[in-house]
Amino acid sequence: MKMKQESTNNLLIRIGRFYWEGFRAMDLGKTLWLIILIKLFILFFVLKLFFFPDFLGHLETEADKAEYVSNELYQRANY
Repeated sequence: MKMKQESTNNLLIRIGRFYWEGFRAMDLGKTLWLIILIKLFILFFVLKLFFFPDFLGHLETEADKAEYVSNELYQRANY
């Protein structure tokens, strides 16, 4: 059992070193990753604040939230 755990740890260490060395050696890639992270921040945080309001924030319990969602679905299905 110990041999299996050591080989798994060794594999994880080798994979980690592989990625660490790869990212360390990148020149243009670092800039591209920075651009990707900035775009993800804009998508998930900024757009959520402006375009996805919290409709369930004013409700106290999970039952109230479930009832609100159920009523909304029922009303929209009947239009």
